[in-house]
Amino acid sequence: MFTIEHEFDSTVITLVDEAGPHLQEDVVINAFEDCITVEQYDPRTDQVIRITLSPSQLDDLGLALDLPEGSYRRVLTPEG
Repeated sequence: MFTIEHEFDSTVITLVDEAGPHLQEDVVINAFEDCITVEQYDPRTDQVIRITLSPSQLDDLGLALDLPEGSYRRVLTPEG
């Protein structure tokens, strides 16, 4: 299950783990104009862990999900 909310300065996507016996904490993705943050509560440390990605890193991640093992470099065209 997931939810999508549009805030003033970002889009917030929350991924809720509903499957399996080993449920994980919710993952919250905040998409801002200049970065994307991925957050998840860690009950072992009682802290929220945050990872910040640039839009380019997010694009690379999306591409990497469909590629085999290897090292890749995106070649940017004038169109983006």
